[in-house]
This record gives sequence, C-alpha cells and structure tokens, in this order.
Amino acid sequence: MDAVHTLGSLRRTLLLRLLAVWLLVTPLAAGIGYWVEVRKLEEGLVALVIQQLRSLSPEIRGGVPAESVTLADRTREFVGRNYVWIRVFDARGVLLRQVDNPARLALARSLLAQARPLEADGRRHFAKLVVDGVTIIRIMIRLPDENGGQGWMLEGAFELDPLQLKQQRDTLWRFLGGIVLVSLATALAFYPVILALNRRVVRASYDILRGNVETAAVLGTAIAKRDSDTGEHNYRVTLYAVALAERLGLGRGQIRNLILGAFLHDVGKIGIPDAILLKPGRLDDAEFAAMKQHVELGLDIIAGSHWLAAAGEVIGNHHEKYDGSGYPRGLRGEEIPLNARIFAIVDVFDALMAERPYKAPMTLEKALGMLRDERGKHFDAAIVDVFAAMAEGIHREVRGLSEAALSQMLADQLPRYFFLPEYPR
Repeated sequence: MDAVHTLGSLRRTLLLRLLAVWLLVTPLAAGIGYWVEVRKLEEGLVALVIQQLRSLSPEIRGGVPAESVTLADRTREFVGRNYVWIRVFDARGVLLRQVDNPARLALARSLLAQARPLEADGRRHFAKLVVDGVTIIRIMIRLPDENGGQGWMLEGAFELDPLQLKQQRDTLWRFLGGIVLVSLATALAFYPVILALNRRVVRASYDILRGNVETAAVLGTAIAKRDSDTGEHNYRVTLYAVALAERLGLGRGQIRNLILGAFLHDVGKIGIPDAILLKPGRLDDAEFAAMKQHVELGLDIIAGSHWLAAAGEVIGNHHEKYDGSGYPRGLRGEEIPLNARIFAIVDVFDALMAERPYKAPMTLEKALGMLRDERGKHFDAAIVDVFAAMAEGIHREVRGLSEAALSQMLADQLPRYFFLPEYPR
C-alpha cells in the first residue's frame, strides 16, 4: 500500500517522465525525418538526372550514334563538368557506349574499381558513395521504346558539387534541429495539461485513501467498544506503536502497515459470542479455545481486501510469544513479524495501565517491570528495552486524554505515513 504522492513529487515525476519520453522519441523522429529528407534529396537528384538523360532518347532510339558524332558531343550541354561517365546499354544489358569525362579519368578509374555495377534489369537504380573524398551519385534508368517495351538503359555517374552538398547537409541539420525543438516544445506543452489531470486523480486518491483509513479506524473502534466499552485503547496502542516504530527506525511503509494492524488487531472478536467476550471472570479452557479463534476470524474478515492485507501481520501474530508458546502457530523469535512483536508489547502495556471494571490500573513502574520480566519469553528483549526507555514520555502525552482527543492526536500523525508531507490536507 503506497502513500498518495504530493503535488510537488508528482510535478517532478511527470517532468522527468516527459523528458524521458522526449529523449526516446526524438531520436526516432529525427531518424525518420533524416530518412525522409535524404529520400527527398535523392529523389530530387534522380528526377533531375532522369530529365536530362531522357533528353537523349530520340537520338538513342534511332540507333547507336555514329562514331564521328559521339555521345559526349550530345550530352556536353547538360553534364558540363559534373559527369564522371555516361554509359549506354541495350535491352539485354550489353554495354554499347561509355563516355568518360577527361577531367575525371582518375576518379572514373577509382569508381570503377570500388563500385559494384548497377544491374541493367529494366528497373531504376540509385546509389550514392564517396570515392577519393568525392561524393558520387549513380543513376540507372530505362528509356522505353516507341512501343512501350524494353528500350535503352542509361547510366550516369555524377560528382556532387561540394558547396551544394554542404548546403544540403546544412538544410538537413536545420530540419533535424527543428524536429528536436518541436518535440521538446510539444512535451513541455503537454506538461501542464497532464499535471492538471493528474492533480485531480491525486485529490481523488487522497479522498479515497483518507476514507479507507477512517473506515479502518471506525471499525477498530467499534470492535473495541464491544469488547471493553471504550475506543480509547485502540487509539492509545496505535500511538504507542507508532512512537516505538519511529524509535526503531522503521520506514514509512512498514509504519502504515503497523497502524492498520493496530486499528484492526482484534477485529475477529466480532465473531466471538458475548457470553465469552464479555465474561467478567476467568475463561475456562473451552472458552479460551473459542476466544483464540478471533485471530483466524480476523484474518478471514480482511481476506477479501487487498488494501487491508497489510494489517494481517499484526492481526494474525500479535498473540505469538517470543519463546514459541503463543498462538495460533507457535512462532518463535524473529519468525514473528516485527510489526507483531512491536504491537504485542504496547498492547500488553496499555492493558496493564488501563482501568477496567474488574481491575485497577497499574503504576508505570510495575507495568514496565512486568514487561522486563517477559524479556525473551513473551516479548523481544531488544524491543522491550527500547520501549521501556521511552514509555514514560509517550504515556504522559496520552494519559487522561478523551477518545476524541486521542483520535485527533492520531489524525495529526497519519498524514506523515499515508500522505507525503507536501500534499494539501
């Protein structure tokens, strides 16, 4: 059972999670954006070269040009200084012509040695690679014949101008930076919206949890009243148990469980007949055996509640004894849950110190003396020693307080364990 988060902790948690999501989503979005932009760049280059290469189709469709009118003469106007080579293949993929740029013969040789041939299979192919520090794009396209069948295949290898390449890279990085900033701005824009929604959830959770705590307290008080005609015992033992648990250094979660167990430790007595529960004298063996059933009855009562399950440590074990002579299971030593060992001490202490119709209250010294006598037998000796050192102070605080005052005293402490301290109550 966890405490309800404060608005401050919620804000921190939400902000950290939004940033985590941003860090996860941004690389994915940037990667997709990068791919899209690169594809757009490639498609633009392909479209440009296709447009230029297709301008040769009338001459090519008419047959292979004469050697005196070379393909270089036909293409010089559009390839300028950027082409590395132009190749012409027939429909079967046989190379018919290759025109190399005289200014790039060394680059052409390096490209030929490094690059794999593009397949002349009738489909368009595009490749980009770096050769000798120069970015090269290669494009293979098919030029259909007049009947729409397989025509000539053209391959062009072109050097990408460094300045143009830099501009394209700068554009790409600006685009990626825009994705990062937009995704961050989106995450931050969602922050107040999600925070407002979660604030409502937290307030609703607070109200529900407060209602659960109050219900547990009311139920425990009702059982206590049936047993002893007073609810003060329940509040006192809970206050004692909390103070002792704090002195022992227990965590917030374990103290929450202890509080629930203290409220409901005798809830099973609701199933014990009045003739036994309210008998003023000593119980006989059969009656005591029936009374001991309140432990199992209590566990049965809370069995259907996930929220109250944590109280089971105290409900099911607060009558166990450190030497193994207790009930219902005869647990020994640290086999007994710590919360149950704590509660057993404060439960007996309050019973000794309380006034009942059949007995007068003990003095503090005598009650602590009886607890010390049971060190290592009924009680955990180390916990008895800690409680004995603090008992006078806590007893002085609660002595003589009415049930309403004890209830308010406990209510003032509950938020520390069930609601984190910044949450508005």
